[in-house]
Amino acid sequence: MVLVPTSSSARSLVRSAIAAPRTTPSPIIKWVGGKSRILSQLVPLLPKGHKLMRHVEPFVGGGALFFARRPERALLCDVNPALIGTYEAVRDQVEHVIVKLQQLSANHKAESYYEVRHRYNHGTRITPAERAAMFVYLNKTCFNGLHRVNSRGEFNVPAGRYENPRILDVELLHAASEELQKAELKCSGFEHLLDSAMPGDFVYFDPPYEPVSRTASFTAYSQGGFDRDDQTRLRDVFTELDRRRCKLMLSNSDVPFIRELYGKFRIDLVAAPRAINCDAKKRGLVSEVVVRNY
Repeated sequence: MVLVPTSSSARSLVRSAIAAPRTTPSPIIKWVGGKSRILSQLVPLLPKGHKLMRHVEPFVGGGALFFARRPERALLCDVNPALIGTYEAVRDQVEHVIVKLQQLSANHKAESYYEVRHRYNHGTRITPAERAAMFVYLNKTCFNGLHRVNSRGEFNVPAGRYENPRILDVELLHAASEELQKAELKCSGFEHLLDSAMPGDFVYFDPPYEPVSRTASFTAYSQGGFDRDDQTRLRDVFTELDRRRCKLMLSNSDVPFIRELYGKFRIDLVAAPRAINCDAKKRGLVSEVVVRNY
């Protein structure tokens, strides 16, 4: 059910959205390792008959492949409760999210970022729609669109330096809300797929990547990070779902450890742009593996 607010500002936004051309669904947030830029390489690797399959992602992140596929049935999971809460609010209360995000956008300035971040981390009596709006606002205005939390689970990314960030995109939020109506959302880890994945599901794994060097690690999307033990447990889940006849695809770094883990499966390479580096000279295309069981 979509709850529609009765304020004049909300009604104005609704009218403008109805009158505007329909927008193709795409991610509503920036996400480290997001797949928007390599969809042209991933889509040809999808299994035959994928349009009839339920789309399952245990590390949904920005959801680029989900929005590109536009499946009729989906199960989208992540261990990040703020991310799942944002998608739930956009799915169920998109008009409320838009109104709150409009307010944040109108009041945006350098110092307001830290005020919003503090309230996001420590505020009480925040509605799900308002928290989702704050999540999107912080994502659009923080440094490089990172989502990073400290050991206490607090979002701690500094403000980015943007001249005029596009914080509110009404059409995009409506398009995302429409697609999310067809999705079941769960805040859960990848091992919970063993309770819910079924034969014939298409499961796409996009976990935190294995670091390509000791200084390249970025796995702090949630408390606890993601280490080699987690990568190995993920391989075990992948193997079990293969036994259950799910169609599986997984992205990760092109490093010996990952190649060894998935050595019995098919491995393809894609070229992916990477922009998260303090040294601009080290940004550019890198090789990634795409593991498949078909």
